[in-house]
Amino acid sequence: MVVFEHVAKRYSGGVQALKEVSFRLEKGELAFLTGHSGAGKSTLLRLIALLERPSRGQVLFEGRNIGRTARRHIPALRRRIGIIFQDHRLLTDRRVFDNVALPLVIAGAPYPEIRRRVRAVLDKVGLLDKERMYPPMLSGGEQQRVGIARALVAKPPLILADEPTGNLDPELSADLMRFFLQLNELGTTVLIASHDLELIRRLRRRVLVLRDGRLIDDVPVRVEAGA
Repeated sequence: MVVFEHVAKRYSGGVQALKEVSFRLEKGELAFLTGHSGAGKSTLLRLIALLERPSRGQVLFEGRNIGRTARRHIPALRRRIGIIFQDHRLLTDRRVFDNVALPLVIAGAPYPEIRRRVRAVLDKVGLLDKERMYPPMLSGGEQQRVGIARALVAKPPLILADEPTGNLDPELSADLMRFFLQLNELGTTVLIASHDLELIRRLRRRVLVLRDGRLIDDVPVRVEAGA
């Protein structure tokens, strides 16, 4: 589903965020992306979502070299990718319901379907009772869950999550990871950037490790002895 072929990303000013990164994420896979702060995790996710374009190499999504995508086609591509940002990126002057509904509104879904799907996903993340509130009225963890609901509401085939548990307590973090696993079992491809090594170890999934912009390790799914 996602393929990186010798991808590099250099920002203006000479900052080299990624260097010769190559890997393949198969359809229906769940994997973690980890590494130190500044290792290039967020840049890698932004390249998949076409929030950035590579300086060199190719990023393929569903067989297409997305670095060559014309500007007018970017919205259609992004509708197939749910993005959970580290900084939430919520519209502070819109209610929680409207923030979550935004991808469906852009896609032109009828209101009865929007209402049904928004309320279902808010219930899933435990925020149905907050649907009429505005983001500034919520805690950081609640705002994070609104961002998660917005990413999931359109049921995209690929979910990209940038430190999704960063503002959540351990119990909510565990609940959220179980939710990602459930989505994955239903066929959604998931790539999660996280520095929570203990959480990653417990889930025994594939781990891509970045250091100073390079992919230094690709640890396969761990299977318990006797499983």
